[in-house]
Amino acid sequence: MEIKNEEHAVEMLDEWRHLPGLARKSRIKLAIEKLELSSMYYEQKENDQGVIRCEKCILILKEHLASFED
Repeated sequence: MEIKNEEHAVEMLDEWRHLPGLARKSRIKLAIEKLELSSMYYEQKENDQGVIRCEKCILILKEHLASFED
């Protein structure tokens, strides 16, 4: 699943809420990894908007992951 923007990141978190803890954690980590790869791609293409969008999505997912692990 590719996360396209911040709103989509929030939608995916809502969609994953019904999953068991480990599955949800796994999905979030995988989404973060994909976004990090996308960010590197956008950096290579000098697409600053793409990098910023990816970084915002990563931040949303990491914040949720941190609150989930508490």
